[in-house]
Amino acid sequence: MDKIRIKNLEVFANHGVFPEENKLGQKFLVSAELYTDTRKAGKTDDLKDSIHYGEVCHQIKGFLQQHTYKLLERAAEELCAELLISTPGLERIQLEIKKPWAPIGLSLETVSMEIQRGWHCAYIALGSNMGDKDGYLNQAVQELKKASGCRVERVSDFLVTAPYGNVEQDDFLNGCLLLRTLLSPQELLALLHEIEQKADRKRDVRWGPRTLDLDILLYDDQIVDSEDLRIPHIEMHKRDFVLKPLAQIAPYAFHPLLGKTAEQLLEELE
Repeated sequence: MDKIRIKNLEVFANHGVFPEENKLGQKFLVSAELYTDTRKAGKTDDLKDSIHYGEVCHQIKGFLQQHTYKLLERAAEELCAELLISTPGLERIQLEIKKPWAPIGLSLETVSMEIQRGWHCAYIALGSNMGDKDGYLNQAVQELKKASGCRVERVSDFLVTAPYGNVEQDDFLNGCLLLRTLLSPQELLALLHEIEQKADRKRDVRWGPRTLDLDILLYDDQIVDSEDLRIPHIEMHKRDFVLKPLAQIAPYAFHPLLGKTAEQLLEELE
């Protein structure tokens, strides 16, 4: 991907662990690589088709001067999120904040913190088979739309499906959505659990009835295998009530372990 580079922007701000740093302030140097698609701007010669680096520089300066953080790690994290959310066309950013006057009692040129953050693509399965099923699914969509660092891009139709497993219960209403997010997989999982709790989700019986069920199906092309999270979802290729709505909004969504698209997996299952 193309990038626009900003190097050593000087900002006088009040960040640091020591009280005198917060009170007196000091100089920081900020460098950023803005990853975006410059093809259209290269063809039209129109600034509105690119990222205005001058505006970004003023935004960096304003943000760092309006906030006070103890750690460079926090300053970098919050600044990246601010720029990614507010800058159209910015897909990813590599940010470095340098601290030339670090008060450690020794001579050094600079101390710096460098991170890279960007938008991720996640597919989320939705399900409900208790109470106002349609209301619970739409509530989940709205909660994700409101969540910081999240953008709901597409939502499938909701379809009625028979319950999965050997528990006697009502039919499910199922769907799928495409989410663009700045959250890590674990952070996204925690957010989904919060939304489920708002819908009074109970986890008493495996595959049992529930007001709201939210599962991460895919997250970019990442493979995650931890105690509480597996991506791709371990059962997704076996479930037509997952693959049908997924194939509706993203037929070419790719399963990185099976090497097949959602459309191919659905055809094989059917």
